[in-house]
Amino acid sequence: MTEERPVGGEQATDLDPENVADAPPAGDPAGDVPVGGEQATENSETDAETVADSPLDGAELERQLAERTNDLQRLQAEFVNYKRRVERDRDLIRENATYAALAPITEVLDTIDRAREHGDLDAGFQTVADQLERVVAGLGLIKFGAPGEAFDPTIHEALSHIGEDPEVEVTTCKVVAKAGYRIGSRVVRAAQVLVVDPPSGPTA
Repeated sequence: MTEERPVGGEQATDLDPENVADAPPAGDPAGDVPVGGEQATENSETDAETVADSPLDGAELERQLAERTNDLQRLQAEFVNYKRRVERDRDLIRENATYAALAPITEVLDTIDRAREHGDLDAGFQTVADQLERVVAGLGLIKFGAPGEAFDPTIHEALSHIGEDPEVEVTTCKVVAKAGYRIGSRVVRAAQVLVVDPPSGPTA
C-alpha cells in the first residue's frame, strides 16, 4: 500500500521556523511600504512647509493693517487738500470774473452820484439807478468812503491835502471826490479823497 503525503507537505516540511518568522506578511511579498506611502510622506512634508510659511502671525497682521491704515489716511488727507485747492481756485476765478465785470461799472455809479449831487433824479433815471445799485450790491460790490473817516492808505487815495483841522487828531478824509468800492476784502477801487491833517503845533 502506497503511503500518501499531504499536498505540499515536503515544501511545508522544508520551511525553517526562523525563515517563517522573518518572512514578510501575506499580501506583501517584497516587504515594501504600502503603495503611495512614500508620496504621502513627501506631500505631508511639503504641506507642513507651506503651512509654516503661509499663515501670518498676529504681529505681522497688525503691521500690515497699520500700513494700510496709514496709506488710507494719507490718501484721504491728499483728497481733502485737493478738494480745498479746487474750491479755493474756483472761488478765486469767480471773484476775478466779478471784479472784471464790475470794475467798469463803478464809473457809471460815479455818474449817478454826481447827478444826485445836483438834485433829485427824475423818475425814470431814478428807477434805473436804483435797479443797477441793487444788482451790483447783490454781486458783492460794496461802496465805502465818507467824509470824517480816518485816512487809510490801503483803501483811500489822497488826491490832495487841504490844510490842517483843529477838530481832527489824525489825518482825516474831508472831501470824497469818488467813492470807493470793494468785493469782500478786495478793493476794486480806492476812494479818492481830499484830506486834512491835525494841527502840527500847539494852538494859540
